[in-house]
Amino acid sequence: MIDTVRDCPDCGTRRPFVQHHAEPQGCPDTADGRCSEWYCTRCGTALLIGLLPASRDVVAMRVRHAAGQLDRVA
Repeated sequence: MIDTVRDCPDCGTRRPFVQHHAEPQGCPDTADGRCSEWYCTRCGTALLIGLLPASRDVVAMRVRHAAGQLDRVA
């Protein structure tokens, strides 16, 4: 387990957080094995830490939308 200290919203103080997976980069929910779920060791509150992966469709839609806005700026 990998530890990190974060502000726990339920405890109201800084607490150690750990990941559930025994080995680093061992998350079965992501292609690269990096898990964004961390749990407070005192109360069990879960936090999503880090960037969440986006599908290619979502990224492509954002790029097309931004390009359309740039066309109208001039």
